[in-house]
Amino acid sequence: MNAPATLSFDTPGDADRAAELRRVKALAMLVLASTLALFIVAKWLLPVHPVFGFIAAFAEAATIGGLADWYAVVALFKRPLGLPIPHTAIIQSNQARIADKLGEFIQVHFLEAGPVEAKLNEIDFGSFVADWLRDRKRSDDLARFALRLLPEAVSATESSGLMTFIIRRMSSQVQAIDLAPLAAGTLRGFVAEGRHQILFDDLLRVMHETLTQKETMGMIREKVRAELPTLLRLYRADKFLVNKIVASATAFFNEVRSDAKHPFRGEFDRMVLSFVDRLGTDQAYIDRIDGLKRDLLARPELADLARTVWANTRSFIERSASGETQVLQHHLAGMFVAAGEALAGDAELRGEINKGLVTVLRSFVADQKSGVSIFISDQVKAWDMAQLISLIEINIGRDLQYIRFNGSLIGGLAGLALYSVEFLLRWL
Repeated sequence: MNAPATLSFDTPGDADRAAELRRVKALAMLVLASTLALFIVAKWLLPVHPVFGFIAAFAEAATIGGLADWYAVVALFKRPLGLPIPHTAIIQSNQARIADKLGEFIQVHFLEAGPVEAKLNEIDFGSFVADWLRDRKRSDDLARFALRLLPEAVSATESSGLMTFIIRRMSSQVQAIDLAPLAAGTLRGFVAEGRHQILFDDLLRVMHETLTQKETMGMIREKVRAELPTLLRLYRADKFLVNKIVASATAFFNEVRSDAKHPFRGEFDRMVLSFVDRLGTDQAYIDRIDGLKRDLLARPELADLARTVWANTRSFIERSASGETQVLQHHLAGMFVAAGEALAGDAELRGEINKGLVTVLRSFVADQKSGVSIFISDQVKAWDMAQLISLIEINIGRDLQYIRFNGSLIGGLAGLALYSVEFLLRWL
C-alpha cells in the first residue's frame, strides 16, 4: 500500500491561528465548567430562595447544550474521548466518499464544456503571445533555448533513420514530378511577360559581335574564296563579298534590335511558342526531360553535395548552440520579435489563434476531465487525515468553538423558559 501523502500546511499565520484556537477552546471549556458549577451552587441554594431555581434551570440547560455541541464539534473530526461511538469521526470515516464526491463535483461543475469555454473565451491568447514575443529579452531566451535543442534534434534525426526516410521521400517526390508541363508553363509565362525578347536581343548582339570579329571574317573569307572561280580570286572578290555579307548582317541586326515590332521578332515568338507547346505535349520531349531528371538525380556529385550541405549546416548549428557564433541566435530572436510585432498588428490573426486554442483546450479538457476527477479523488484518499483535520481545525476551528458558546446560551435560555412555564403552571 502507498504511504499517506504528507502535506505541508505550514503557511503564514498558522501559528497565530493555532494559538487563537487553543485560547477559544480553553474559554469554551471554562464556560462549560462555569455553567456546571453554577448549576451545582444554584441547586444547593434552592431552599434559600426560589430565584435559585431559575438560575439552576438556566445553568443545567446551558451545561447540557454546551456538552451536546462539544460532542457535535468533536464528532466531526474524531471520536469523543476515544470511544467507538457510531457516527463519529465523520470526516475520517468518510474519506473515500468525500474524495469521490469532490472529484465528481469538480468534474461536473468546473470542467463542463460550457463553463470551460466561457472562461477560455475571456483569455486573449493571441495578445499574450504577441506581447511575449515582442519582448526582446524573452525572444533572445527563446532563441537560445531553441538553439540548445537543435543539436540534439539533429543527432536524433540522424540516429533514428529519420533523415534517410526524409531523403528517400524527397527523392520519390522529385521523381514523381512531371517536369515537362512544369517547364512548359514556366516558359509560357516567360514569353507572356516578354522576357524572351531580352534573350533574343542578347542573342542578336552576340551573333553580331561574333560575325564582325577578324577571326570569323577570315574564316568566312576562306570559305568564299574556296568557292569562287580562279579569275574572281585575282580581283579579290572574296573580300568584297565578305564585307557585303557582314554589312548586310549588321544592318539587319540593328534593324531588328531597334524595332520592337519587327517581323523577325514575330517569327521568333512563333518559334518559341511552338517549342513550348511541343515541350508540354510531345512525348519525345517529355521522355528526354524525364531521362535528364533521372540522370541528374543519379549523379553521385548530387549526393556528395547534399552530404556536404548537411554537414556544414550541422556544424553551423553546433557552433551556434555552443555560443561560438551569435549569428543564428540573433536571426532567430529577430524573427520571433518580428512575428510578435506582426501578430500584435493583426487583429484577425489573433482572433483566429484565440478561436483555435479555445477549440483545442476545450477538447483537451473534455477528454481529460474524467482523469482529473480520478486524480483529485486519489490525491484526497492518499492524504494523511490527521494532518488534514489539523488544517481544518486551525482554519475554521475557532468558528466551530463559538457553536459551543451559542449552544450553552441557547440551551440555557431554553431551559430557563421551560422552567418559567413550569413554575407558572404550579401557581395556577
